[in-house]
Amino acid sequence: MNQLSSIYFIGIGGIGMSALARYFHRKGINVSGYDRTNTPLTKQLMAEGMDIHFEENLELAPKEVDLVVYTPAVPLSHIELSYYLANDYEVKKRSEVLGMLTENQFSIAVAGTHGKTTVSSMITHILTESGYGCTAFVGGIMSNYNSNFILHDRPVVVVEADEFDRSFLKLFPNIAVITSADADHLDIYGEKKHLEDAFWAFASQVADDGQLIVKCSLPIINKLKNKSVSTYDLSDSSCEFYVKKINIIDGSYSYQVKNFTKKFHLNMGGLHNIENAVAAAIVAKHLGIDEEKITHALSTFKGIKRRFEYILKTPEIVMIDDYAHHPVEITALLTSVRGLYPDRKMTVIFQPHLYSRTRDFADGFAQSLSLADELILLDIYPAREQPIEGVTSDIIFAKTNCEKKYLLQKECITEFVKERNFELLLTVGAGNIDQLVLPIKDLLLEKISTQKLV
Repeated sequence: MNQLSSIYFIGIGGIGMSALARYFHRKGINVSGYDRTNTPLTKQLMAEGMDIHFEENLELAPKEVDLVVYTPAVPLSHIELSYYLANDYEVKKRSEVLGMLTENQFSIAVAGTHGKTTVSSMITHILTESGYGCTAFVGGIMSNYNSNFILHDRPVVVVEADEFDRSFLKLFPNIAVITSADADHLDIYGEKKHLEDAFWAFASQVADDGQLIVKCSLPIINKLKNKSVSTYDLSDSSCEFYVKKINIIDGSYSYQVKNFTKKFHLNMGGLHNIENAVAAAIVAKHLGIDEEKITHALSTFKGIKRRFEYILKTPEIVMIDDYAHHPVEITALLTSVRGLYPDRKMTVIFQPHLYSRTRDFADGFAQSLSLADELILLDIYPAREQPIEGVTSDIIFAKTNCEKKYLLQKECITEFVKERNFELLLTVGAGNIDQLVLPIKDLLLEKISTQKLV
């Protein structure tokens, strides 16, 4: 790694890839890349000095390059990737590079089918705000830093341990958090048991003198006989750490945690985010950070883009954007929003992500989305997948039990929003639904302004 002078990223606009690209660029290495789409994130990378193109074109792909990094979301048939593989370039997956970067440093890895971006961001913020210091590679844009990457001289690294493609098995952390292990990525694992086996294998890779922090309902705890384990939960009093005396104040939370003496304040919606904050606080406690610094840092945590992100919060309307793309995540989101705003009509715009996930969890999606008063369901965002015969958004729509529900194409949403009034509006999904957020926000602000003039 110390001998590199140039790196080429195939899929540089991915949230994990872009963090790696920023790391090497900040280290003075020439970084360039390809991505399919020019997004606000790729525009930022180009503004930072990275050369990026947006078409599969061997003429644009650099030939003098020390390392090629690609994401599993890019198919092996990709013209540029095929060229590098066929011509004996040094080619590695993102997870391999992340493993190499962390192997000689004290590493903190956060795994889980839900919550890992929030927990890793919270840990990063506590370590940064407290003055402890860390380098961090996070799978979301942290609002406090407007980045998914933090660089620090201290040899401590915070990373997300991604279960997709078994990527997290490239990591051997000193401290690991496991937030959840619900069935997901069944296109990779086949069945839930194999997914749980992978989480157990990841947990087994924690250093012998390291620390595991695990949600206490996870069955893998029973297998972790030779590891030091701390357990946590939102409310299970059998755990070592759990939450007590929650008070809701204008969308924020005040609460206490078993085995902490200081009171916590979290200015981020969602009871699941209180639980995430507990996991982050336990990590900081194991690092010896003072409790007062931990609680202060969490009180100043501004959240992550697209994780329970308030887009509008006015007397007339509340709009929240969230990345939730699994039934468990959607249930947690909608339940938390209902708890904060019990008297407002909840409208949810949801875009399913992946044909395989839609097929595997259609019943779960229908059940979770039925918590909404009104549902607008979009077409499936395919991401890396080809269509699967018979799998469309209709298989969710038909099973959803909402007072009102609509099946619409993404292009029709702005006209739909123009014609209706909303009290509580959620945009939800992991695809390109984020492209609708600002246009919808502008329309809603225009409506509010017009109503005030009348």
